[in-house]
Amino acid sequence: MTNTGSVTASWLRPVPSGATPCLTRHGHVGYAGRRLGELVQGRPPGVTGNQWSTAGRAPLDLVVGAADTGLPRFAVRFTAPASDGSPARREERLTDAVSAAVGLPLLRVESPTLRGADHVRRFVEYVLDARAYAEGTDPEAGDAVGFRDIIGRLPDGRRGPVNDLGALARVEAVEAYVAGRLADPIVRGLHVRWTGGPAEGWCWVEVRPGGCLLERVRLTSRGFSCGVDPGRLAEDLAAMALGERLRDLDAAGASLVDREELRGRVRALAARRDSFDGGFAFDHLCAD
Repeated sequence: MTNTGSVTASWLRPVPSGATPCLTRHGHVGYAGRRLGELVQGRPPGVTGNQWSTAGRAPLDLVVGAADTGLPRFAVRFTAPASDGSPARREERLTDAVSAAVGLPLLRVESPTLRGADHVRRFVEYVLDARAYAEGTDPEAGDAVGFRDIIGRLPDGRRGPVNDLGALARVEAVEAYVAGRLADPIVRGLHVRWTGGPAEGWCWVEVRPGGCLLERVRLTSRGFSCGVDPGRLAEDLAAMALGERLRDLDAAGASLVDREELRGRVRALAARRDSFDGGFAFDHLCAD
């Protein structure tokens, strides 16, 4: 994803020239294992000492910068789910405040399954590919097909959306069903987007009659655009996480959600949607 605003160069500083990037793609370089404080030249105005002390220590799974200048363009962080009011959620708010103050967009993926060490590179490569595609198309000239909607040959030989991060999970679900390990081969999902807040994606598959394996991902992407809707991207990430769980269904059995309980959660989400006046997107309301 790319920052839609300007980078505040007076506060951001280049990643040291001697650092070795772990990723090079479309004129960008990526550096793993950085902290927010390493990228900023000092405490910016409007940021308290407490905010700076906390946020400066925040770990970043990958910092993406311009290949020519080394200046950070955006950062990505994968985190475990946190409850409202928890110290982890407070630290997120402080980190967001400092990132905004210095002009560094921070993309956060919150998932109990996806981990930065294992998944951040694939995710950032996807984001940069989507951005490059979007920059090379012109909808007004008839380029109507978005990056996520490009059709091609999938890993199982069928044709479908090749830029779906959950494509492998959907193939794995079919294979598991054929092998008798799933009750239903269809990966179902939904996504929501809240005005000024995160996008949230859900994906689930029925492992045994009435028992579903559910994955939820929250995606915070303020100030970013890569041509893929944030809600849809969050749902694809949830499908990607589901694929990780499908590889060990024995371990996943203890965490299955009753199908009626899942439907209740979906209805509650729909009711929450109805209580808001705009600023909400909702797709794939309910599974059969």
